[in-house]
Amino acid sequence: MTTRSASSPVGLHRVLDPAGDAITLPQAARRLDARPDLWPDEVRIDVETLNLDAASFRQLAEKHTTDGAVDGDAVRAEVLGIVAERGKMQNPVTGSGGMLIGTVAEVGPESRTDLHVGDRVATLVSLSLTPLAITDGLARWDGRSEQVPARGHAILFGRTIAARIPDDLDPRLALMVMDVCGAPALVQRLVGEYVDRPTGSGGAPTVAVLGGAGKSGSLSLAAARQAGAGRLIAVVPNERERGLLEPTGLADVVVIADARSPLGLSRAVEDAGGPADITVVCVDVPGCEQPAILATAQGGTIIFFSMATNFAAAALGAEGLASDVRMLVGNGYVPGHADLALGLIRTNPAVRGLFEQRLLAE
Repeated sequence: MTTRSASSPVGLHRVLDPAGDAITLPQAARRLDARPDLWPDEVRIDVETLNLDAASFRQLAEKHTTDGAVDGDAVRAEVLGIVAERGKMQNPVTGSGGMLIGTVAEVGPESRTDLHVGDRVATLVSLSLTPLAITDGLARWDGRSEQVPARGHAILFGRTIAARIPDDLDPRLALMVMDVCGAPALVQRLVGEYVDRPTGSGGAPTVAVLGGAGKSGSLSLAAARQAGAGRLIAVVPNERERGLLEPTGLADVVVIADARSPLGLSRAVEDAGGPADITVVCVDVPGCEQPAILATAQGGTIIFFSMATNFAAAALGAEGLASDVRMLVGNGYVPGHADLALGLIRTNPAVRGLFEQRLLAE
């Protein structure tokens, strides 16, 4: 393929809409240029699998559910329509996308990555900002799972990060892990900050993870334990998820509660040994902002990893509740996050078992 000049390392040159003098980054853009020709610092990936983020897939599945059954054909058609219209996979309702795995097909002569043609990689940035074209009509996908077999191509910008798929793990397992690898890395950092405080002001924090049986939730529990957390409280929505998580020992106590219920959640966390010094929100449904605030101790910290979070509701809710909590947006990137998450999968049989059960259910 030919290369072109005058590119931006953050992808401004690929923004088609809005056009003109407006400076819009690819994630906020309505439409991207997904043509395969490269600018000098770009990399083109031959797509193998898309991994839709949980909030996006849930919204699409619920939209196309009738009498309890998901219309997979309708979900597939909507995903194809989004990609064709926007030049990227960005759910217009949730604003989120997911990530992908594929093989490096071409590397621009000015690329600063260490990627080479033939490398099998997972992108560590959202599909909501990645130029993407689909060429197979997603014919091998039934529209009922987050992992989407696909053919097409994607473009990585000069600053886009990707990681090679490790040889010792099933690529589908590696994709699931790297999709949420920012969560355990940030949890580990934050727990470490508590533990490392001067004597008398620090100590092992109580950590509550909402959605503890999920991908990001189980990894967050493992990372918190590894970093020296005290009591670990996992919140799950039903008996089935408690039955999955409780035998693993990842949490000291597993409670069933509706993460959208302010009083129900705060009482459940308090009865389990809370309130929490650190609350990690990993559920993929809206309406958990104020319940998480009430479940967190004054002076504590909340990490919002869910793309279903309404950040205005979180900020205004904390103000209205006179709650002195620090609220962090889990932005998905912490240096070394992929290696940390993959290390947890390799060394923690409990976490790996939960992930492998999810793979069997796909």
